[in-house]
Amino acid sequence: MKKGVVFDIQRFTIHDGPGIRTEVFLKGCPLRCLWCSNPESINPRPELGVFKNRCIGLDKCGKCVNVCPYSALIVSEDKVVGKDKSRCMECLKCVEVCPSNGLVAFGRVMTVKDVVDELERDKPFYEKSGGGVTVSGGDPLVQDEFALEILKECKKRGLHTCLETEGYAGWSKIEKLLPYVDIMLYDIKCMNSSKHKEYTGVGNGLILENVKKIASRNMPLVIRIPIVPGYTDSIENVDETSKFIRDQLGHTVKQVQLLPYHALARRKYEALGLEYGLMSIEYPTKEHVMGLVERMRSSRLPAVMGAYSEIEEK
Repeated sequence: MKKGVVFDIQRFTIHDGPGIRTEVFLKGCPLRCLWCSNPESINPRPELGVFKNRCIGLDKCGKCVNVCPYSALIVSEDKVVGKDKSRCMECLKCVEVCPSNGLVAFGRVMTVKDVVDELERDKPFYEKSGGGVTVSGGDPLVQDEFALEILKECKKRGLHTCLETEGYAGWSKIEKLLPYVDIMLYDIKCMNSSKHKEYTGVGNGLILENVKKIASRNMPLVIRIPIVPGYTDSIENVDETSKFIRDQLGHTVKQVQLLPYHALARRKYEALGLEYGLMSIEYPTKEHVMGLVERMRSSRLPAVMGAYSEIEEK
């Protein structure tokens, strides 16, 4: 049975599709969004994360340092504080012996059966709430064959399916998934292609062409727009996105979600040894996001504000 790399399975989610859902997150993403909230999803392979504040100290433990065959752990003041990327081979032997969850594996190899068996556990909740399964990432198109088999097996077991994607892939990868998807959650981050490339590493031409093709197949769509202050929150971007949705996607769009930026992933960046580039920007206010929502509604679009977080990760 086909295998893939999963970095999380979240139960009882309510924001990524209708009803109560279980969401499977596949590793791998072709974009490099400045505001990415799941940096552990970018690399398609399992990788080591180091949460230095959880380390109990080498004087009390030290198992990880002893078991690492590559001397890849960075130690400071008797604690493991990071990994040497030039040495670490992501063997994850250190994770197996860490007693404090200071060393974690971002990603695990699973079979399709492993994944869907876990998803099916919550079927009674799906049936009562009109929910189901959401396949997300990263972007599941990076592991398109694995995503396809998960979706096929979900449909065999009578589960409602959502697929969340940014749509940056060849059309053939998307087209083969459509018969097994009930609703598509589709990210449109910025309508200006040069800015899109600056913010995410790629232009948006392929993304916009793919969503038009999806709409032509009458696939129900939920369009998701991140509202990032100074990047995607301008009236110009919202108006251009509204026009594109209205003129190109039409009745297939069931909802437009404006997702307020947050910085709750900063600890994960640190754990992966990555720099988080948006430390200095503020969260958008509810009033500002709702103003953009109302502007889209005035264009006869079914816009809503996504989940808003006022919690700063300490």
